[in-house]
Amino acid sequence: MSAARPLTILRTVAALAALPLLLTACGYGSDAEDDAPQAEVAADAKKLSASEVKIGYFPNLTHATALVGVQEGLLQKELGGTRIKPSTFNAGPSEIEALNAGSIDIGWIGPSPSINGYTKSAGKNLRIISGSASGGVKLVVNPDKIKTLDDLKGKKIATPQLGNTQDVAFLHWIAEKGWKVDAQSGKGDVSVVRTENKITPDAYKSGSIDGAWVPEPTASKLVADGAKVLLDESEIWPDKQFVITNIIVSQTFLEEHPDVVEAVLRGSVKTNAWINANPDEAKASANKALEKLSGKALPEEVLNPAWESITFLDDPLASTLDAQASHAVSAGLLEKPSLKGIYDLEPLNKVLEAEGKPAVDDAGLGVR
Repeated sequence: MSAARPLTILRTVAALAALPLLLTACGYGSDAEDDAPQAEVAADAKKLSASEVKIGYFPNLTHATALVGVQEGLLQKELGGTRIKPSTFNAGPSEIEALNAGSIDIGWIGPSPSINGYTKSAGKNLRIISGSASGGVKLVVNPDKIKTLDDLKGKKIATPQLGNTQDVAFLHWIAEKGWKVDAQSGKGDVSVVRTENKITPDAYKSGSIDGAWVPEPTASKLVADGAKVLLDESEIWPDKQFVITNIIVSQTFLEEHPDVVEAVLRGSVKTNAWINANPDEAKASANKALEKLSGKALPEEVLNPAWESITFLDDPLASTLDAQASHAVSAGLLEKPSLKGIYDLEPLNKVLEAEGKPAVDDAGLGVR
């Protein structure tokens, strides 16, 4: 996660221009590196309509569909002679910028950057074409200072960045409790301290924060340092599911290379099926990929609980993305966006039908 920047959020169209700097997904690793492992391509493999497809994702467990799909060659297998060119990112804005610049064609990314990229371009630069993961976000606290949810009042709780996905979720939860917090400053009945994920464990150990509402593996890193899970965010969502990672595509690439997009989606669906059928092997594969990308694997005491809290699925959980946008609006961080057309799930539903799986819904936000 890139460091938060001091920004003034305006309730005008100017807010949309600033949002890609504000609402980021959370990850670890470099800003944009072509350092992901390359899959082997058979010399006689048949190319699709493009010679390569440039994909982007984070070196983060919530992006394990991409990590495992590349690591195990499951994505490349569906693409035949069309080579995958992978890049990794650690923040949503840089991945959206790469998509806009044509540096990537397809990306795994969080809901807030997807909304930002779509609204800033007036719906012209991307489509969400699939889900990838749900969950993996927790409220963890110092058990000596906080024993119940009501004890959060008056305490200092970290979120990754002003206006990011977890920040919005925490502000919404605070409002539901009837407590008051100024969204921009973080001051109020609870002190919301915007803290980069990489330094949150040190902030916790130093006592400068009393807890954090953060994604995995940061939550499990804090638990390893003595924190306690007070709330799993999935508990406050219908059916205990909410989108944390989806798949986006450049509209231009989708129009020009629908066969390549469909192949990537086939690979994603088959990767998720393999992950769910082989959870221990998939967890080890994802950690191996993380080690290649970052130089350090996650220890078991962090890896295991983090992995267990994430669900890998093809459904984009479109209604929860719409709800997250509404939460950002109610927090005063976003002008109400028009999200009609943000989804194009026709290619995914074609793949799901071929796999004998039920179709997924776009919650009325589809292009068709």
